Order: sequence, then C-alpha cells, then structure tokens
Amino acid sequence: MKVLVSDPLAEAGLNLLREAGLDVTVRTGLSPTELIATIPAYDALIIRSGAKVTADVIAAAKNLKVIARAGVGVDNIDIPAATQAGVIVANAPTGNVAAAAEHSIALMLALARNVAEAHRSMRAGAWNRKAFMGVEICNKTLGLIGLGRVAGHICRRAAGLGMTILAYDPYVTADYASKMGAELASIDDLLARSDFISLHLPLNDATKRLINAEMLAKVKPGARLINTSRGGVISEADLLAALDAGQLAGAALDVFEQEPLPAESPLRTHPKIILTPHIGGSTTEAQYQVALDAAAQVIEALNDRPVRYAINAPLIPSTDIEFISPFIGLVEKMARFLQQFQPMQAERVELTVYGPLAEYDTKILQAAALRGLLAGVVEERVNVVNADFIAHSRGVIVSEYRQRHHYERYENMVTLTVRAGDQKASVKGSVLHGEPYIVAVADRWVEFPPDGHYLVSWHRDKPGVIGHLGMLLGRNDINIAFMHVGRSTPRGVAIIVIKTDEVIPAALLPEINAVLGEDFRARTITL
Repeated sequence: MKVLVSDPLAEAGLNLLREAGLDVTVRTGLSPTELIATIPAYDALIIRSGAKVTADVIAAAKNLKVIARAGVGVDNIDIPAATQAGVIVANAPTGNVAAAAEHSIALMLALARNVAEAHRSMRAGAWNRKAFMGVEICNKTLGLIGLGRVAGHICRRAAGLGMTILAYDPYVTADYASKMGAELASIDDLLARSDFISLHLPLNDATKRLINAEMLAKVKPGARLINTSRGGVISEADLLAALDAGQLAGAALDVFEQEPLPAESPLRTHPKIILTPHIGGSTTEAQYQVALDAAAQVIEALNDRPVRYAINAPLIPSTDIEFISPFIGLVEKMARFLQQFQPMQAERVELTVYGPLAEYDTKILQAAALRGLLAGVVEERVNVVNADFIAHSRGVIVSEYRQRHHYERYENMVTLTVRAGDQKASVKGSVLHGEPYIVAVADRWVEFPPDGHYLVSWHRDKPGVIGHLGMLLGRNDINIAFMHVGRSTPRGVAIIVIKTDEVIPAALLPEINAVLGEDFRARTITL
C-alpha cells in the first residue's frame, strides 16, 4: 500500500512506515491542484499544518483509507467529507503536548518581562533598563480558555510558578478542573479576573473569532493574552483595537488567521505583540513523537485494526483496546454471516451485549455490525467511519441494549438481531480463550470460529440426514473440517453448520437441498 507524506515528517516516522512494508512517497509543498492530481494513487496521507485536505481532495482520493495529522489540530481537514467517504481521520494528540504547554509558558513570561523588546533594543546597541519594566507572574491569575491536554500541562507548570488558575471549558466538570488544579469559571468571570489569558481551543463554528470586541471589552484592564491554539479563534482587527485602547497590555501569538502571516500584516509591527511562526510543537522531542504517532495510526488503519486517536470513528480508550478488539472482528463476522444466511433489507439492527462487556463503550461494535451488513450490499465503501452515516441515510434504525449479568454459559456475549417487516434473523457470539466464536444461530446453540467456508442450513432432525450430506460431499471431493448441529428439541427443526476445506460449488446445492427435504434451502457462506 502507498503512503503520501505531504508535509515535513521526522525520519523516525518514515522509517516506521517503511519497516511495516509500506511504499512511502514524500512530496512537500504541493499546491491544492497538485495534491488533487496526486492523491488518487495513495491509500494513506500524512500531513501537518501545511496541506489543506478539502472535500475536492477527498473526492479525488478514490483509494484513500486514512488521513493522519502529525499534530493535534485537524481543522485543515474536511472531516464531514472524509467521514462520508469512509476515510479515517486521526491525529497525534499527545506527542507535542509538553512542547505546546512550554511554549505557552515561555510566551507568558516573555510578555511579563518584555523579553522580545528588550532583546531587540540590545541588538540595536541600546542600554535602556527603565524602558522595559515588567510584572511578576507569581500571585497573578491565569485564565485558561479550554482545558484539554495542553492546558492540563500548563496548569501544573503555572501552579509551580505560584499562579492562581481559572478555567473555562463547557465540556468539563468542576471536579475535573479541580483535579487539574484549576477553578472552573464562566467565560465572563474568567475574563474579568485574569491577569493572563491563554487560549487552548479547536477552530470550529462555535469558536471562530470567539475572542472579539465584545469579549475583549470584558477583559480585566491591563491583562495579557496568549494564543498557541488556532489563529482563527481571535479577531485580529479587534485584538489590535484592544491593544491600542490600552484594554490589553500585550499579546503573544504563535498562530494566525492567515498562515504564513502576510508581510504587510499590522501584527508584525505592533509594539505590544510578540510573534512566533507557529512553533508551539516545534521541539526535537515533539516532532519525533508526533511522527511516530502519525505513522502508527496509518499502519493500524491500513491493517484494519482499531485506530487509537481516530477523530471520526468510535474511540477506544487505550486501556480497553486489548479487551474490545476481538469483539470488533467477531461482530462484523456475525453480521456477514446473517447477510449470507438470511439476506434481507435491514430496517432495524439490534445489538445486545452481556456480562462485563456491557461495562465498556461498545459503539464501535455497532459500527462493526453495520459494516458487516452493508459492505458489498451498497455501492459505497463501508467501514467503521461511515457505517453509521450510510445506515442512517437508508433509514436503518440501530439500537443497543446492555445486560450486565452474563448469559447462560458465556461470561461475555453479543447478540445481533436484524429485522425487516415480519422477518427476523439473529446470531450470538463470544470470545473464547481470546478467539472469536459464533455460539448460536436463532437460539440454536452451535460453536464455531467464523473463518472459512461453510454450508449452513435448517433441516428436520431425523436419522440419515447428516450421513447423506457427508456422503454427498465426499463423492464430490469436498473435505469436511468439522460439523455442528444445534437443535431445540429432538426430531424438531435443527440447524447444521459444516465447515469445508473447499468452496461448495453452486451446482451442488440442488442435490444438497434434496437431502434436506421439506423445502429447506442450504446456504454456502464464506467468512
């Protein structure tokens, strides 16, 4: 498989990709038109902040399976378009956290002590100690707008510097903020009380130009603003006005609405602003780690394994991956079994989990079930990223139920039921000794690994059926690996599951059905 790297990436990441047997091409600085022309040949794309992965790029990327961002922000990727196309979008959210936090602290200290202006003055040959009177940060209040990973690291460092920390984040609890060492506050309260304000926000419709004239009017006079997150969260024109009016004493910016920052931008010449060229994550250690993390995401995705930091797919906590992973493949195989054994246009899909498995977030199992049911049935490529979208667009209702007690003989079990009108089909599965097994079909207990070629059918449980089937397959040189029969009552309707080493030819099915009798119809299934 082929990987395109369109932004600079540390050699460690490139080596990891090559060691995994991937064909890696590095082409940095591609224009949008060049990227659209180049991307069709590739299965994976690795970017940083330079490349823009638009809907047009994704539409052209007929083979693309994963986009990995070697960094945190993914606002340069059209995630809805990627999701609809079934392309996984992943980032590397932990690799440059310490670097970004340290850069925020560095900018705060530079603002407090006029480091940049004093440096320029010295370079020009001056010696003017009185011109650069600063302020201490000890016993000052730091307001963090956004309390994610980077802000969490800042909390610990700022506390060590003797600061009081406020945080505004509508997606965290007061208890979480307290554990980070911060007091949760409203945004208005934070702006009014903070001596330094540091922004840690993604760029989206809700945050675009969040820091505008209205917000800046609420800031404590003489406060200082730091932004190492995304440039678009600040109205730069309103920021300049607040600095000119004296509402803000200074600002330090690492990110900008337009990057690279235009040479004629008034931000470049304003005496109260410190500028750095988007280098928050630019440390040797950070670039090494995000390169490894991005490469690892690509390798996992291309090997159809759970992607730890997927943005647009169900997220599995790293502590749960080992336990959950076997069930993902199991549920998809269960769905593929039903689609072949009792095909129908699904109207409802129901997933029930039993036992300790019910304590986990099993949304990815829903996606796996939909993938198994829809792949090969619909025209689109279906995976765990877009399965829910495709199902919803076709009116399929998906429900999940949890039973925290274990079910009969299995500690952890999953039941998948598909309904269409009066039709119903169901199958049960479990993971036994680390391996996935289908354990029941329509409440008839059987136990077999969903892997290989099968002959499956209902039949009347009576003497001679199994023997005749075995003889028929033997005469046609089809070797039986194993056979299971599931029944509810003696001489009632039972199910037979026969695994064969060879594919049973369709031409043989009429003879098999004649052995079964009573209008029973066998199905050949490949899993």
